[in-house]
Amino acid sequence: MNVLLILPIAVPLITAILCVFGRRSRPLQRSIALLGTGVLVFASLALLASVYTNGIQTTQLGNWEAPFGISFVADTFAAIMVVMTALVGFTVVIFSFANVDEPRRRFGYFPVMMTLLMGVNGAFLTGDMFNLYVWFEVMLISSFVLMALGNERMQIEGAIKYFVINIIGSTIFLAADGLLYGLTGTLNMADLAVTIERAQPQGMIPVVASLFLIAFGIKAAIFPLFFWLPSSYHTPPIAVTALFSGLMTKVGVYTLVRVFTLIFTEDQAFFSTVFLVIAGLTMIVGVIGAVAQYDMRRLLSFHIISQIGYLIMGLGIFTVSALTGTVYFMIHVIIAKSALFFVSGVSAAGFRTYNLNRLGGLYRGYPLLALLFFLPAMSLAGIPPLSGFWAKLTLITAGLEAEQYLIVAVGLGVSVLTMFSMVKIWAEAFWKKHPVRSDTEVAAVFQAVPAARMTQLLIPVVLLAALTVLLGVFANPVLVLSQQAAEQLMNPGGYISAVLGGR
Repeated sequence: MNVLLILPIAVPLITAILCVFGRRSRPLQRSIALLGTGVLVFASLALLASVYTNGIQTTQLGNWEAPFGISFVADTFAAIMVVMTALVGFTVVIFSFANVDEPRRRFGYFPVMMTLLMGVNGAFLTGDMFNLYVWFEVMLISSFVLMALGNERMQIEGAIKYFVINIIGSTIFLAADGLLYGLTGTLNMADLAVTIERAQPQGMIPVVASLFLIAFGIKAAIFPLFFWLPSSYHTPPIAVTALFSGLMTKVGVYTLVRVFTLIFTEDQAFFSTVFLVIAGLTMIVGVIGAVAQYDMRRLLSFHIISQIGYLIMGLGIFTVSALTGTVYFMIHVIIAKSALFFVSGVSAAGFRTYNLNRLGGLYRGYPLLALLFFLPAMSLAGIPPLSGFWAKLTLITAGLEAEQYLIVAVGLGVSVLTMFSMVKIWAEAFWKKHPVRSDTEVAAVFQAVPAARMTQLLIPVVLLAALTVLLGVFANPVLVLSQQAAEQLMNPGGYISAVLGGR
């Protein structure tokens, strides 16, 4: 058994159990959660190093050979996503110390959060379509509890919308799994890649692929299946929103990339066109929705949708350079979006509002927070030399090379509107004077926040803001890693051989 493949699932599970037993002691539970996610960071980095050095890693649970056993597989893309899960989990735990209240903690916030991290890593590492469904259900139940925890009316309303649309997606997913098994007699992803061309009737394969596109599209919040996200993501505490922003929709994108580069490749030209249309519309609708908002959380929630469009753009272009851009963009946007949600949480800790009309003077009253917003905001807009610039440049270059000029034009136009919405936040919350307070009073608001709490709020923001700068300044090593992931995705023979042993 490859222990490195098991640790990203076992560590959150063990941490969740220990958090349950330590629930009566607030310091103990916090320490367990922080230690667990810290161990998860090191375990995920060790897995990525192993994959980068030694190639694709696999393990079969129960000593049953693939395709009959339960396969766990880590190629470079999966290993990168596990690292990002650990990073988001670690920063959210620290932020939660100051952002999640005592009643939520006592009712299981940390154990449920760890269960969610386990489900996310399981989805990234599984090599089986049915087990992917199981991990999706673990994520759905955990995320629903996190969203509803607190029992506030707005939360319950948002949680119901979230749960209903996602349970529909899960039902479609399960039906697609059943049809796929009926056609091929297997649900092992590597085995599917080999056997699907012999499935009969072949006319059913595009139908099943479309069902998976709908199911995963709901999870990813692509056009036109995105409407649940801005109605629900702004309702829970900002720590939960940042966790969802960083991970949940990205699992949907990951699964789309995985199945449409490994399994459903016969109708690649048709689905590439579909993905390009979806990508363009997702970008446009998301950014227009963001421009219209004056609640910072809802504005950033719409930007989640907009940025998903860029990720789908790389899948639609379907070249090594385009998928390199998708992988790099995934790393960039997880960090930048999480940082921006954290910034909104720090602002709300002082003023208890996310309404831009009620904010102002933060640049003069709290310059550090202004800097911590500016860096990820400009990165999201694609300003050099930050990470967003290289992510968008890679995708735009790939689009030009493939002569996909329309999606390139859409991507560039959406970048301009992204900049506009980031400038809108800057102008309303940071630059203009506060509607009723002087600059001195604005500063006093943040000085009144206990130092320990402010430190817990700022540490994750500083860490993520620094990372988005480092990703831009030292972009080449990350691009090399992303290219390795893209080459493996575009040449799935290595994945198939690693799982099936060359058969």
